[in-house]
Amino acid sequence: MSRKEQIEKTATALFRKRGFSATSMRDLANELGIEAASIYSHIRSKEEILQRVCFRMANEFFEAIDKVDDPEATASARLQAAITAHVQVLTKNTEASAVFLYEWRHLSEPYHAEFLTLRDRYEKHFREIIKAGISIGEFKVPDEKFAVLTILSGLNWIHTWYKPDGKMNAEEIAANLATMLLNGLKQT
Repeated sequence: MSRKEQIEKTATALFRKRGFSATSMRDLANELGIEAASIYSHIRSKEEILQRVCFRMANEFFEAIDKVDDPEATASARLQAAITAHVQVLTKNTEASAVFLYEWRHLSEPYHAEFLTLRDRYEKHFREIIKAGISIGEFKVPDEKFAVLTILSGLNWIHTWYKPDGKMNAEEIAANLATMLLNGLKQT
């Protein structure tokens, strides 16, 4: 791992634990066991690290969903694949996931606006799947945006409780969540 990668990994852990605002460059240097000034030979600023984490994670979400989306599949199959892809990205690195989900608010312009555009584009992908399912009678929901926000809200808490060595692995969690979100808890 390069020094820049070590800095990013350590900063990500600190951002998750303390929050972006409460983490100083001195905290980061102490955690790394180096002088604060030497960090600047690898990065320009604390925000640069946040940008790298947020936009790398956004790219991972887009790559994952693009890889599994099959426009020829049923809306249910597409939504299940999208949920599974989302869970896999979230569980691959829970520290980076937490920073991505909460600390993006500290991005300065133009990065803040760019991040929001990417978030909207990602949510739109889910809305289009649900809208397609509604149009052919596969789904019955009052509003596709509400459905997407409900789904993503449920999924985005995984980083708080997921344990790689827990009772279920990421694939089992994704399958169970997709089943619950698509079918609810009601026995038919």
